Amino acid sequence: MHREQNDVLKRLKAARLPRSNNLGTYDHGVENALPKTRLNQLRELNWLDQVYNIMLMGPSGTGKTFLAAGLCADAVKKGYKAYFRTMEELMNMLKMKDFTRSSMADYKRLSKASLIVIDDIMLFPVEKNQAVALFNFINSLYEKTSFIITTNKKPTDWALMLQDEVLATALLDRLLYQCEVINLTGKSYRLQNRKTIF
Repeated sequence: MHREQNDVLKRLKAARLPRSNNLGTYDHGVENALPKTRLNQLRELNWLDQVYNIMLMGPSGTGKTFLAAGLCADAVKKGYKAYFRTMEELMNMLKMKDFTRSSMADYKRLSKASLIVIDDIMLFPVEKNQAVALFNFINSLYEKTSFIITTNKKPTDWALMLQDEVLATALLDRLLYQCEVINLTGKSYRLQNRKTIF
């Protein structure tokens, strides 16, 4: 029992989740919240066994990262190899994997994953060579690994971010092939519930 707990803790550490990732604390009262039944369905993780992807789209502060991290934490606790990376961390790893051992180790780890969360994809424009590296990475895991993508850009904006329509189409083609797209709308939860030091 103790060893099992340690194993889960080790895997949660490797997942590199953001601090808040407990979907048990999800606020169903906010105007743009996912219905409880839908969230519970997602938490059963059947989509993971069917190698489905999930794309969480919506403006900043609508709970995309929290939902993605929570589902990733659920997957880790159920024994899946699941990892959470920001787009920036992923791009750095792909750029450095041939130069540093830690990046190569992370690359190998992610290559064997059941689930990879890519948080804030297309937040910033991506250079051509990096866009190709991202496509190659996703293409190599296509139909073997599930992805949860969070983005505040519509798919039509991806071509602008990648500065390449053909590449954007090919990337979206793979991510959206078997995919549940969840649109989160409304005002920023953070701004509505912002704390002050006074």
